[in-house]
Amino acid sequence: QVQLVESGGGLVQAGGSLRLSCAASGRAFSTYAMGWFRQVPGKEREFVAAVRWNGITKFYADSVKGRFTISRSNVNNTVYLQMNSLKPEDTAVYYCAAGVVGGLSQAEYNLWGQGTQVTVSS
Repeated sequence: QVQLVESGGGLVQAGGSLRLSCAASGRAFSTYAMGWFRQVPGKEREFVAAVRWNGITKFYADSVKGRFTISRSNVNNTVYLQMNSLKPEDTAVYYCAAGVVGGLSQAEYNLWGQGTQVTVSS
């Protein structure tokens, strides 16, 4: 079973960049699709980005397209989310998730990390 630990969150000014990492334990990492979701208190968790097991097929929410890039290293068992041109509305807890197929829905993921806080100041 894969376990997920996020890191890289923090406080950044609008227009700045952060890179989130999600380290996975377990041998099956390369067979999982990986996704990033985010949640603001009082709102539902929303999809941000996903990458299939091969690292080639990727999906992005419209709100982050062109600013965020998801990538993965099946050697290092890590998935990354490079976030550029950050906006205050990107402020949220960001969660890493793993699933057999992986897509835009939370229901397609069965393993979740604890989350990392990203705060973007204006």
